[in-house]
Order: sequence, then C-alpha cells, then structure tokens
Amino acid sequence: MHARTAWQALAHHPLAFLTTLWPWRALAYLLSGVGVGALTLVVLVSGLLTGLVLLPVGVGAAVLLAVVLGGGVVARVERWRLRLVDLDPAATDRRAPDAPGARAWLRTRLRDRLTWRELGFTAVSMTALWWMDLLVLAFALALPVLCVTAPLDDPGAWPWVVIGLALLPAAPYTVTGWAGARAALTRLVLAPRDAELTEVRASRARLVGAFDAERRRIERDLHDGAQQRLVSVNVLLGLARLDAGPDSPLGHQLDAIQGELTTAVGELRELSRGVHPRALTDQGLAAALTNLTARSPLPVTVDVALPGPLPAPVASTAYFVVAEALANATKHSGAGRAEVQARLRTDTLVLTVRDDGRGGADPAGRGLTGLADRVAAADGILRLSSPSGGPTLLHVEMPCH
Repeated sequence: MHARTAWQALAHHPLAFLTTLWPWRALAYLLSGVGVGALTLVVLVSGLLTGLVLLPVGVGAAVLLAVVLGGGVVARVERWRLRLVDLDPAATDRRAPDAPGARAWLRTRLRDRLTWRELGFTAVSMTALWWMDLLVLAFALALPVLCVTAPLDDPGAWPWVVIGLALLPAAPYTVTGWAGARAALTRLVLAPRDAELTEVRASRARLVGAFDAERRRIERDLHDGAQQRLVSVNVLLGLARLDAGPDSPLGHQLDAIQGELTTAVGELRELSRGVHPRALTDQGLAAALTNLTARSPLPVTVDVALPGPLPAPVASTAYFVVAEALANATKHSGAGRAEVQARLRTDTLVLTVRDDGRGGADPAGRGLTGLADRVAAADGILRLSSPSGGPTLLHVEMPCH
C-alpha cells in the first residue's frame, strides 16, 4: 500500500523506509518548523508588546487585532508545510463572510471558532513545538555527531564513538516518528476531517431518506393500486358466484378462484406492511410496533413511552429493527416470549428487544449485519448480547436531532 503519511511509511516498510524520501521529508519538516516557530515567536511577541504599549493611544488595538489574525497566517504556513509528511489535502472549515466588505469579513473572522483555534495552535507552536523540534534534531543528529567526533579533542574518549555510531541508525526513525506526531497534532487542530465526515453523514442521511421515501411510495402503490383492484375483482367474483348455481361446476370453480384471490390479497397486504407499514406513517412508532407484535407468533410485551413523533428515518429504522429481531427470535432462537421497550432519553431513542431463546446469535450474520448497517446509517449504534443458553438482548441507540 502506498504510504500517505510519514507514520504509515514508518510502520509499513521499516527497512525499505530508509531508501525512500520520507526521512528527508521529515527532516525538512522539523527544520522548517524550527525556523517558522522562531520567526513566529519574534514577530508575534513583538507585536503583542507593541500593542500593549500603544493600547492607551488607540493604535494598540489595531496591532493586537493583527496579532490575533496573524494566527491564520501561521496556520496557512503550517498547512502548507504539512504536505511534507502528510499527502492528504489539508482542507479547512472556515466560514464564509455573511456580507461583502471588510467589516463583515472581520466580524466573521472574529466569530469563527477556527480563528481562535489557529491562534491557540500558534501560541503552542511558538512556545513549545518548535523547541521540541529543535531538541529532537539535537538528540537524533547533533548528539551522535558530537559523540563520534569526541576523540578529536580527547583520545581517551573513544567509547563515545561506539555510542555515536549506535545512535546514528536510529536517527531517521526518531526524526520521522516525531514529525509524524507533530503532523498528526497539526492535522487535528488545523485541518480536521470533520467537514468530510459531516458531508459523508449528510450524504448517508439523504440516501436513507430517499430509500424510505421510495419504500413509502411502493407501499402506497401496493395498498391503493394493486390491492384495491384485487379486492374489486374478489367482489365481482362474489357477485358472479351468486348467479351460478349452488352446486354447479362453475360455482365450485368460482369458490376456488375466490379463495386463492383472498389468499393473494392477504399476502399482498403483508408484503405492503413489510415494505413500509401504513401505521408507522399515520400513527407513529408506538402504534406500528403494537400492530407488528400483535401479528407475531410469539407473545410480545410492548413498553413504548415516547413524548411525541420521531423523525421519519429514526422511526422507520426502529420499526425494522424490531421486526427483524422478532423474526429471528421466532425462526432461530426457540424463544417462548419477547419484550420490546422504547424510551426517549434527552434526544436519543433507546430501543431494546429481548427474548428468552437459546441465544448464540451471530453478530456477523446477514440479518444482524444489515441491521447494524441500517442503524449506523441513522448515526446510531447497535449492541448485541446473546450468550449460549440465552437470553438475547438487542440494544439500539439513535439520535433524534
């Protein structure tokens, strides 16, 4: 696998790593860090002192404001330097001004959390990080060189040559290790992947919403279209049966056809409920779960106490979690009864399904894996406890914001 960061290069190819450019990139990263940190310390401390001195005459406020905004300049340099040891783009989540003009730009910058995060990182960088860069370079490079050259001044110091030669091979790993740690800190503060994760979550939520909307459309078409037509045909067959003789062959055939049609209507009704239950849309999760458990072959105790309607994706996911859990309990666990409980705690739906079956449910099974994926798509978590001998407990938490 192609390494994207210094740490990856160090971990995946520890020997071949020495033949790559990564040690030199890490060295350049730390050397430039020392230079940037020292320059930042001089410039910003000078600006801070000047601003404090000139504050009584009013000019100092502008200087102090420039010091605050100077953190953004340092952060921009740090993001550029980050490419030496981290090849992933260093994107930012900086807010755009809400209006044109310098005043709106300044107001937005001062209200943006990223501005203060950059200033905080700048303070840490100029007071600590570049000093640590310098210490690592001194330990990894300067110390071995001093040890190797020690006998030039004192012939009796030859043992230091051995120590220096032993330290030199570790220098690339020491330098790269600290460069990777420093880059990880820079990435965490200045270029977090929160924006990417937020977009992924939003995209996933849109897909789930579109999927649920399509399920509702299919259910509506089945209920209002095909099912109603079959019911109408059944009524017409009943009228035709009245015209046929009670013991005529045609009457018996119509009875058989009407029986098959009644079975088909029942199966279609169950199918439409499985696609998306009408009660879930019209009456909410509590009513839908009551209808679901009433049709279950298992005796099910339902305890659902919710203060109000839930977001549609959350309610839909909770319904199908219960449906799948009860189906598994009926088919595989040999359970005699089950319990379903749902509560809203702050802004999180907590759902539990318990059965008294033999246990041993496999979390990697297709059904439970699909449930876990569906819950994860709703930004929730699913936990399963199913020891051999039972009972089985399915615990789900989903945010409702």
